[in-house]
Amino acid sequence: MNPLPMPPDFNPETNMLVKTTEYGAFHESRRAARFGAELLANGAPDDLALAQKVLAAALACQERNPADPHFGNFYWMAEDAEVEDLNAVEFVLSALIPMMLKHGDRLPPALHAQLLESIRLGLAEIARLDVLVAYTNITAHDTVNTILGGQLLGDASIVQRGRQKLRDWSAFTNLSGHPLEYSSPTYTSVSLRALKQLADHAHDDAVPRLAAQMTARLAVSMALHIHGDGARRGTGRWAGPHSRAYQPSVVCETAPEVNLLREWVADGTVPAWIGELFDNLPQRFQVVETADRERGLSFTTYQTPAYALGVASRSFGGQSNVCMAHYRRHSVHNESDARPGVFYTRYVLNDKWFGDAYHATDRTKTRNLPDEGDFLGVQHENRALCVYAPPLSLHCHSAKAALIWTQLAHIDEIWVDDVRVTQLPALVPRLDSTIVIGSGEVYMAVRPLALTPLSKETPVQLVERDGDLVLELFNYRGPDKRFWEMRWPGAFYQGRPVCAFYLEIGERAGYRDGATFGQQVAQTNFAVEAAAPFTYAASGQRPATFTAARDDAHLGLEIDLMAWDALRRWTQHGELGWPKLEAPLARQHEDGRLEVDLAEPKVVEMSL
Repeated sequence: MNPLPMPPDFNPETNMLVKTTEYGAFHESRRAARFGAELLANGAPDDLALAQKVLAAALACQERNPADPHFGNFYWMAEDAEVEDLNAVEFVLSALIPMMLKHGDRLPPALHAQLLESIRLGLAEIARLDVLVAYTNITAHDTVNTILGGQLLGDASIVQRGRQKLRDWSAFTNLSGHPLEYSSPTYTSVSLRALKQLADHAHDDAVPRLAAQMTARLAVSMALHIHGDGARRGTGRWAGPHSRAYQPSVVCETAPEVNLLREWVADGTVPAWIGELFDNLPQRFQVVETADRERGLSFTTYQTPAYALGVASRSFGGQSNVCMAHYRRHSVHNESDARPGVFYTRYVLNDKWFGDAYHATDRTKTRNLPDEGDFLGVQHENRALCVYAPPLSLHCHSAKAALIWTQLAHIDEIWVDDVRVTQLPALVPRLDSTIVIGSGEVYMAVRPLALTPLSKETPVQLVERDGDLVLELFNYRGPDKRFWEMRWPGAFYQGRPVCAFYLEIGERAGYRDGATFGQQVAQTNFAVEAAAPFTYAASGQRPATFTAARDDAHLGLEIDLMAWDALRRWTQHGELGWPKLEAPLARQHEDGRLEVDLAEPKVVEMSL
């Protein structure tokens, strides 16, 4: 047996994998645990010897002082002096526990005993933390680590806690339909891999059955959100919106997610019939799911062979893509571009861009551009109404929505009304202008609807930022300022400022040019109405209504500017509810029953 190839980032002085960023060199405890498990699994004599050193280095990252409130957790980096990222224990144990179950007998007795004690301490910390079941991927880790760790240690009480956590997670999810951490290219994958561990290794028959139900629910959603195969139709990417995503997947620098779906069907991570569902989806369809009825959080995606558009009903967090489109490019450029076009939105303060926001987990500023605003939206097929608000307790020198199209070099047309834009930056002269972007197989039209001015200067402009095209809509640009009227609780609060826009996508083949598409969009009847301001005393609403109507198509959104909630959402078909899942070939009923219409229909009872 040959030893594993040595990773180029292995540091023989620390026996850990090293990560170098602009802030220095760091050694992750979770990567050490994973590498040690890989060495032990390979089993070559040199690997077994090195595994002992690597695992000892990982164990040295555990907090072993009983006086520490996070006794038993792990430092995220070996360089840390305190436990900060509370998820570290989950990630380390997710490597160590399966390793011990499969290959623990390959370790010398002393290290074997040390690892069992480390796992016992880690599981006690996990139980104390008792993560909220809304935190989807960490809850998945909790259940797997606790059930399998309890089996490893022969402790029935630990196993029972894990079973109950799994039941609680399933029950919470079934209230709305989809796990709260919805449609995440990164974290749905984490959850599915964790559930596969349960299905493969849990002793209690009820646990694999419930894990299979959760797997089916997540996998159906994944199949419905992969935008085609990337060859005959679509882009092969995980269509938005996303609850959480990292920039490499946002801008399609990673491999197409359709590959992952195919791999998981092939290796049994997800049921084989998920592949049949994906292959039989229609050319054009809309899917609506709900992740949290209590908060009013649903997500809608519309797919055609040329593009996929997705909009969330409200914000989830800074890593969200609340309004996002993927679209095909290569047919227009007459070349194969591995990266499709991507459109996504952010609300940013102080003109931030990539490299300005520090990501503590990765010890770098290069990975993300967080969304700092609060969002409410509604979508029907290729049209959407989107409303941002700057955060409360605002303190900044600029506050703006940024609508971003990747790779300016692949943008073919830019129009403001009937005028073609040939140079950037370009000022949009009027708030009621229609901006059209032509790229690949699509035209995208943006119509600003309302922009609450927080200063004398609130421009709308098209600019280039690091090779991307950005439409900026400012609520504020000026000197650094604290906004007393944006403090709540506070004595001057009269509701949230808004930055609202309408978005519509069309296929380029149907129009002579972008101006023609823009003229069609400009025929839409737009209306914005807001109740008069009043100083808020924690009672009463201040409604604002945004509507768009053309021919028989209607779209409406009514929000409360005080509490920042959606009061109503509607289309020409009537008021929108909170369906657990509505899509071609798949639906989830109120009792939780998941039905998938295939040649051999599938029914998944989402029950305890």
